Amino acid sequence: MTDEESPVPDEILTSAKAQLDEAEISLADNEEIIHALSELTPVYENDRSYFVLGNYDREPIRRLNLVVDRLNRRTDAYAFRMVDIRGEWDNSIQKFCLIADIVTALVGVAEKEPSDFLVEQGLLVGTVEYFAKSHVFKREYENENQLFGWMQDGVFELFDQEGRLYRWQTEEELVDASGELP
Repeated sequence: MTDEESPVPDEILTSAKAQLDEAEISLADNEEIIHALSELTPVYENDRSYFVLGNYDREPIRRLNLVVDRLNRRTDAYAFRMVDIRGEWDNSIQKFCLIADIVTALVGVAEKEPSDFLVEQGLLVGTVEYFAKSHVFKREYENENQLFGWMQDGVFELFDQEGRLYRWQTEEELVDASGELP
């Protein structure tokens, strides 16, 4: 690859540029985002890519890492979290959408405590494209004080109807469920 060639396929750059134009961000921000996308070369080099979403608090992020690790053990697959993409730009909706557009699958790990990923869940079901390639691992609780709310239950029901909701209680069950993803 020459210095002038981009590791990012032209159609991805075109999609990214269109979304960035709509977002009305500065040229510097635009360049930073395009640079960050170029760091995702493994997404383009592997047949399958998994964008793993969830909570970044101490214990939940450890479980996200379990899912990422399990998926990265697959041949010709690459799994990552949003924080794995370097750059000065924050974890914004634009960043989420640009990354979600280029991956094979979006994988959510839903836990009630200490918190969960409500905004991303809304985005997963808010567009046909994202919903079609999304899978959710829902933590099941015995304690009624840790149940999810009615809005989230509606999201989970949509995924369950499509056969893309995976329930887990223990970390071992979470790892096993990760093995069920296509």
